[in-house]
Amino acid sequence: MRRRARLVPIITLVAGSTLLSAAVAPSAGATAAGPQPIGKEAADTTTEQRTVQRYWTEAKMEAAQPLDTLAPKKDAVRLTAAAIAAQAAADPVSVPATSPAGDTVTAARASAARASTGSAWTRGGAIARTAGRVFFTYQGRNASCSGNAVTSDNGSTVITAGHCVKMGGAFHGNWVFVPGYDRGDRPHGTWVATTLYTTPQWNNSEDINYDVAAAVVAPLNGRSLTDAVGGQGVSFNRARRQQMHSFGYPAAAPYDGSRLVYCAGRAFDDFLMSRDIGLNCDMTGGSSGGPWFTDFDESTGLGTLNSVNSFKYGFAAGWMFGPYFGTDAQAVYEAAQGADTP
Repeated sequence: MRRRARLVPIITLVAGSTLLSAAVAPSAGATAAGPQPIGKEAADTTTEQRTVQRYWTEAKMEAAQPLDTLAPKKDAVRLTAAAIAAQAAADPVSVPATSPAGDTVTAARASAARASTGSAWTRGGAIARTAGRVFFTYQGRNASCSGNAVTSDNGSTVITAGHCVKMGGAFHGNWVFVPGYDRGDRPHGTWVATTLYTTPQWNNSEDINYDVAAAVVAPLNGRSLTDAVGGQGVSFNRARRQQMHSFGYPAAAPYDGSRLVYCAGRAFDDFLMSRDIGLNCDMTGGSSGGPWFTDFDESTGLGTLNSVNSFKYGFAAGWMFGPYFGTDAQAVYEAAQGADTP
């Protein structure tokens, strides 16, 4: 029996369709008083799922292009002392990682991490199964992002960036997740999204500070996603400026989207035009939506997801930024993990 994901205070842990309204009820965690994620049905019938599966041939995946580079809008809200204080007032919460068997797996704190600004990940471990490429159709063309499977009630939740599910006023179509993608190989199959979720701020105005999303994917061959690949831990309202690892499948030059790439270092606060956190990282387009981890153990490939690759400034190609995972990101996760899978 799958272990149910439950948000608890982190200090107690050891280490093409219609916008949804009443059709998708919020989970128990997404109360009327809290943030209300926006959900959209994707391929929610068996027939639609088969159609999407057939659509994504190997050739189409290899030809998929990353989205245009994002940047904060000129009127973006900068990080302030008041914003930091508000974030600090929220209770930190965390969900541990789970193995494919459904057992809780503790991610140990890495005593020392190898600094990286964009090297291929060659050490295997859980991250080589849970991270993957995301493919979808955007404005009539095939595009790619990155994502990661996390522990969830339904065993079917993928965390990614908001612009990897919706951009330019419309949700993407033909949305699939390919965990463990490696030079064209799909060792764990292609998982079709049944529902997509994002924050109201991203949905309404594409606010870069809330560039967070989740996808619920249909079972494949009788198994849920985390039954097949396991799920990384996920946390919210954590302290800023931590040691972090970022992963993704950059597809713009000098990368080609064929391999998992990582960056590692100490996160810093964006002092320019957003409330995001930053990392020294050379990854390019296509890495969007890839996971950022705290407490990442390089020997096991386990960590606690705490942000995603989101944007870069054109004049600072060596910096990657990701949204702070606060209560709005938490609400997206809770809505997705509580959703039924067809």
